[in-house]
Amino acid sequence: MFKFINKKVILTVVIIVAVAVLVMSSLTIVEAGHTGVIVTLGKVDDTVYQEGLHFKIPFIQEVVKIDNRITKLEVSTDAFSKDLQTVETTLAINYRVDTSKSYSIYKNIGKDFETVLVVPAVNEVLKAITAQYTAEQSVTNRTLVSDGLIAGLNDKLNEIGLYITDVNIINFEFSEAYITAIEEKQVAQQQLLKAETEKQTKITNAEAEAEAIKIRAEAEAEANRIIAESITDELVNYNKIEKWNGELPRVTGGVSPILDVSSISDVGSASDSNSTDIAD
Repeated sequence: MFKFINKKVILTVVIIVAVAVLVMSSLTIVEAGHTGVIVTLGKVDDTVYQEGLHFKIPFIQEVVKIDNRITKLEVSTDAFSKDLQTVETTLAINYRVDTSKSYSIYKNIGKDFETVLVVPAVNEVLKAITAQYTAEQSVTNRTLVSDGLIAGLNDKLNEIGLYITDVNIINFEFSEAYITAIEEKQVAQQQLLKAETEKQTKITNAEAEAEAIKIRAEAEAEANRIIAESITDELVNYNKIEKWNGELPRVTGGVSPILDVSSISDVGSASDSNSTDIAD
């Protein structure tokens, strides 16, 4: 009797466990941001499960989860610039999988679509974009290169169901020879700029000096003009009177013969003296 009961209990437990396993294998949960690709005995269905709890046929159907959230991919690759310089570029690419095409991507490519499809596309498009710019232009036009990568990758991948949302250029690296050439060019440009600055400084100083001389000359000319306008006949006569020592000039000249005024004065003095003697 006891053995019969034990067998019954064990059988019940086995049935319960079997049912639990069956129920659990009949349920699948699709996480947020994912889709579930339904595979029935190896055949991929054209419909997918969206987020949430779903039923599937135990041991016959499998649900493969595809991440449809934005995924970051980092790629490093070499390419040649327009001036045939080797440019090693490191990119950070954000992409996502279209939910409506999750089943076709899994069916045609598999879960490893990033390695099989995305990375080769990045390398191909990057080489095409880099060849449009010189090495120096690639650095100064990072935004144009990034935009070109986004457009080129979307043209190549959108039809499959992959969408590139953003491309960030992390780094550009060049050969040692090119870096040395750039440094020498920068040094030469700095020296040229210094020479131009010194030249402009000299020109500016010379112009300033010439302007100062011009200003002084104009000021002196203006002063002379004012002085000339202020000299009148009355002022000339006044200055002559102020400077006269009270003596008549000893010699006068003109149309008539020159006369010695002092001799006339002496004669006058002699005449006066004779008159005085006669009177006496």
